[in-house]
Amino acid sequence: MVCNKGYCYMKIEMRKILVVVVFSICFVSVAWADLAQKINSIVSQSSQRKVKFSICIVKADTGQAVYSHNAYKALVPASNMKIIVTAAALKYLGADYEYKTEVGLCGNTIVVKGSGDPLLGDVVTDRKYSREDGWVFKDIAVLLKRNNVIAAKDIVVDSSIFDDQRVHPNWPVKDLNRWYACEVSGLNFNGNCIDVAAKNNGGKTTIVITPETSFVQIVNKVIPISKGNSVAGSYRDGELNKIVVYGKCRDKTGPFPVAIERPAVFFGYLLAEELVSAGIKLDGQLIEKVADPDCDFNKLVEYRSSISDCLARCNKNSFGLAAEALLKTIAVHSKHGGEGENGSWTEGQRVISEYLAGLGIGKKEFHIDDGSGLSRQNKLSANVITKVLYDVYKNGDWELYRKSLAVGGIDGTISKYFKEGKYKGKVFGKTGYINGVKSFSGFCSTQKGDYIFSILANNAKGQTRSVINNIVKAIIDFDT
Repeated sequence: MVCNKGYCYMKIEMRKILVVVVFSICFVSVAWADLAQKINSIVSQSSQRKVKFSICIVKADTGQAVYSHNAYKALVPASNMKIIVTAAALKYLGADYEYKTEVGLCGNTIVVKGSGDPLLGDVVTDRKYSREDGWVFKDIAVLLKRNNVIAAKDIVVDSSIFDDQRVHPNWPVKDLNRWYACEVSGLNFNGNCIDVAAKNNGGKTTIVITPETSFVQIVNKVIPISKGNSVAGSYRDGELNKIVVYGKCRDKTGPFPVAIERPAVFFGYLLAEELVSAGIKLDGQLIEKVADPDCDFNKLVEYRSSISDCLARCNKNSFGLAAEALLKTIAVHSKHGGEGENGSWTEGQRVISEYLAGLGIGKKEFHIDDGSGLSRQNKLSANVITKVLYDVYKNGDWELYRKSLAVGGIDGTISKYFKEGKYKGKVFGKTGYINGVKSFSGFCSTQKGDYIFSILANNAKGQTRSVINNIVKAIIDFDT
C-alpha cells in the first residue's frame, strides 16, 4: 500500500508539473502573439501597402524565432550587406587581423607595398588617434632623412594585393564620383577622395581642394551669386581625374567629397609632392607595378590598421570602401585563392556564399554581388541576416562585433533615432538605404534579454524608416 500510495503521490506531482509547463508555454505563446499583432499592425499601415517586407526576430540566447514575416524572401538589402561582409571578415581573418602597409627602399627607389587597408589616411580614423592630415607623408619624409636619403629615383606603388578591377560593374555610373562609390585599390588614401569647396571672393568664385594637389584637374563652373542659397556638385569630364565643379555660390559651399581615379597613383603623387616640399630630390618616375621580388627591400616603416577599426567604420558609419576592402581581403586569404593571390570580388563572393551555406542557408535566400550594398544585384532574406548575427553572437568575438554597430540615440547612423530614454543605448544595428530600399538589422537589449532582428523593405516610401524603427521599439516595449 505504501508503494502504491507513493506511486500515486508521484503521479499527482507529475501532473502538477505538466500543468505548470503547459500553462507556461501558453503564456509565452500569447505574449508572442501580442508582439506579432503589434508588428503586423505597424507593417499593414495604408501608406506601406506596396512595400515588400522581409522581417525576422529571434531570441539571441537560443536563436528561436519570435516573429517572422516573409523571413525567407530575398530582397535587395542595401547597406545591410555590410553585416554579412563584416561577420565573414571576422570569421575568416580573425579578431587580431591587421592591415600592414610597408614603405621602404629598393636601392634608390622608394617602394610602397599596399595591403588593401581602407583606413590609411581616413579622416575619421586619424581624428580618433589625433593624427593630422597628411601625417603619413610627413612621417615618410622624416624617416628618409633620418636614413640619410636626400635624393631618390623612382617611386613604386604596389597595389597588387587586390586585382585591378577597381570599380564594380554593377555600380551606377552616375555615382562613380561619389565617396560611397569610390574606386577600391590595394593602396588607398583618404577614402580615395578629395574634398571640394567653393568660395565667392568679391564676385569671383574659387575652388579649394583638400588635400591640395595637382594630381587632379579642376574645371570651375560655379557661378557667383549675391542672394539665394549656395549649392555645388561635380562630375567627371571624361579625362582621367578631370573634375568639373558646378553650381552657384553666394559666400561659400562645401566641402564635399569627390572620388578620384587610380588611388594607388594618388597616394604616390601626394608622397612625391611632400618629399619635394621637404627638400628630397626625386629624379625618376612614379610607377604603379608589382614591387621587384628580387630586390633587397629595406623596410623603413609599417603602417597598421586593426580589423576592429575597419568593422566600426563599416558598420557605424557605413563606409563603403571598408566593406569592399574587407571582401577582397577575405578573397586574398581564402583557401581557394591561396595566400598572396590577388583579391577579387569574384573570389570574395565565393567565400562569403560558402560561409552562408555553412550556416544551413538555402541558395534562394541570398546572392552576393558586392560588399557595400551599392549594387542592386545583392539579395538577402531577413533570415540570412539574423542567422549570421546569431552565429557571431554565440562566439567569442561578439563583444568586438557589438562595438562596431551604431548605437541608437548615441552614435553612428542611428544617433538621431531612439533618443527616448526607454530606447536610448539599447538598440545596436546597421541601417541601409539606396533608392527604394530601406533596411535595418542588429539587436536590441531588453530587461528580459537580447533580441536579434532584421527588417528589409523594398519599394520603400518616405515613412518606411519610421515604420522600421517602430518595429524595433515594439520589441523593447514587448519585453519591458
